[in-house]
Parts: sequence; C-alpha cells; structure tokens
Amino acid sequence: MIEHRELPAALDEEALRDLSDGHHDRDVRAWGTREAGGHLVKVYGIEAPGRTVAEHDLEAALRLAGTHLQLGAARGSLGLATLIFHAGGDGDYVLVHTWIEGYMSDLAIFTGPAGKPELLRPGRVGLAPCVWEAAVLAHERTAFSRHILDGRATLADRITAWAADALRGPTR
Repeated sequence: MIEHRELPAALDEEALRDLSDGHHDRDVRAWGTREAGGHLVKVYGIEAPGRTVAEHDLEAALRLAGTHLQLGAARGSLGLATLIFHAGGDGDYVLVHTWIEGYMSDLAIFTGPAGKPELLRPGRVGLAPCVWEAAVLAHERTAFSRHILDGRATLADRITAWAADALRGPTR
C-alpha cells in the first residue's frame, strides 16, 4: 500500500480534488438504432447541465458517422456501431465506436464548438472518451458480449436484442 507521503511527484492532488468536487450526473438518452454508412448504429445523446441533444444534432452526427463508417470494410468492420453525441460543457463531441474483426473495436472521436455540428472535426491524436462517454461504451461492450457473442438465438434475434439493450438515465 502506498502511503500519502510516497505519492509520485506527477500526482496533481489539487486537480484531482477539483475534478472530484465538480463531478456530477449527466443525462444519457438512447435514441434507438439508425442506419449510417451501411452499418446498424445504436445512437445515444449525453447532456451536460444546461445543454440538450436534439434530432438535428443527431442527424448531423449520423452524416458524419456515415462518411466514417463507409470505410468500415477496410478496418474489418462487422457492421454494428454505437454513436454518442455528447453536448458537453465545453463543446460538442461525437464518438463512433465500431465492432471489428478479432473481438476488437475501432473508435473515432470528433470535436467542435457547442451547437455547431457542421464544425465537428477529428479529435486530436490520443483523445479518449471522458468518464460519461466511457460509461456508455462500457455498457455497449457488455451488451455486445451478452447478445451477439454469447447469444444462442438466431443472429437476427441477437441483433434485435442488442439494439434494444440501451443505457438510459443519469450516469456518473
């Protein structure tokens, strides 16, 4: 066990306390499944306090995802994806998570200013999901394993069960 006096120099205690103090629930809304770029896409919206996700946001995100997903075959895509439109406190984020061959996944993150989906661009190299987005992706990993990989029904029934298994409500 590490004692407090042995903490690494890179540990930013003040920043960690500030993050903890500001951490809060964010609403997650499942928007069903849609088609984009030849894929079946399960769609989510995450809303920071004072922000909302509207249908026009999702339409813009699906257009963006469709362009990205059209190249899915080159990445070994299996045809199932998850899209998250996160109306964040500091801007908008779109995550496109695709299941690919070999039990792997592909993740693309797009960022832009709040309320301007036409300005969404690929995020910087190394950018990863935030805590709220990661909660959705964790749920999706479990849903994919439970219904698609471990399911015993027909493939069509397993896909239907996967599509219906969505995270809803506030998430921390």
